[in-house]
Amino acid sequence: MRRRESRFPYPALGLSLTIALLVVGWGWMNLDGLGLDRIATRLLWPLMRLLLFITLGLLVGQSIEALGWTRRLGVVAAPLFRFSRIGDHCSAAFTTAFFSGAAANAMLLEFLNAGSINRRQLFLANLMNQVPAYFLHLPTTFFIVLPLTGWAGALYFLLTFIALVGRTIGVVAYGRLFCQAPVPGLADAATLSRQPCSANKLTDVVAGIRKRLPGRVGRIAVYVVPIYVLVFMINVMGGFDVARQWLARFVVTSVLPMESLSVVILSFAAEFTSGFAAAGALLSAGVLTVKQTVIALLAGNIVAFPIRALRHQLPRYMGIFSPALGLQLLLLGQGLRVISLILVGVGYFGLV
Repeated sequence: MRRRESRFPYPALGLSLTIALLVVGWGWMNLDGLGLDRIATRLLWPLMRLLLFITLGLLVGQSIEALGWTRRLGVVAAPLFRFSRIGDHCSAAFTTAFFSGAAANAMLLEFLNAGSINRRQLFLANLMNQVPAYFLHLPTTFFIVLPLTGWAGALYFLLTFIALVGRTIGVVAYGRLFCQAPVPGLADAATLSRQPCSANKLTDVVAGIRKRLPGRVGRIAVYVVPIYVLVFMINVMGGFDVARQWLARFVVTSVLPMESLSVVILSFAAEFTSGFAAAGALLSAGVLTVKQTVIALLAGNIVAFPIRALRHQLPRYMGIFSPALGLQLLLLGQGLRVISLILVGVGYFGLV
């Protein structure tokens, strides 16, 4: 395993890049509005940034594993992760997720490959990382949405937070019941903090990184690059717009009043704030009640799941992990998220 990880996948990466270049070239020649500026700003730069964060995550994960810094990095959430028996390594990735979800997932991959965590802990840790992902974007979204939708926006955030808490409690309970207790006798954080890092140990860490990191990044890029390019081209061709409108009409005609159709559709747009702006306008005009507005915003969040997952998360998950494992993680995480939002939405609809 270690020998395979140290090899750089030149043939596979070359084929992957060739396919990606052919797809981009075809789009540039045949699709209106797809110029070099858009390719550079909407495709190349986001893709390079994603690969950079993945590389950073692998680098951090390999370093803290080799230096024994796992507990120090995860000290903030350590009690929760120990109680749930998910482990200190996953706690370290949880801390990293407050800064970058891609880096946190790359760390989990490193820990899995090193044998520090098992697949069950990987799945549970990925679900737990929805907490930092929620708070990572909360400051920006909260202060944009609240002035647009007022009390309805506040209720929307409250319900999404309740759904998050419910999912987290469920993950902690499952880990407590079905994960094995950590092996006793491990050094605590204070003991680890007193252990010196010798020059030889640091040299070994650097040598290990130089040997294994390029190969791992190369194998991840084999999947990330073509999948990211394919998703980008589908978006340029309008595939996601068609899917958004079809899903929105289905939900509106089945559950919501027709007046909220624009709210749901606009909430799927690339600029998500337009949906909240439309909701606020309809609410102020008296077309929608507060209750209808909250339900419409929740429905937009729920129905946006397949579009958002395919467009933003699928390339990351299938690239960082194997395609099969990444797809399983994505479906489980987003599936539980949708179920929890439906439950709180139904509860709100029935109680209010």
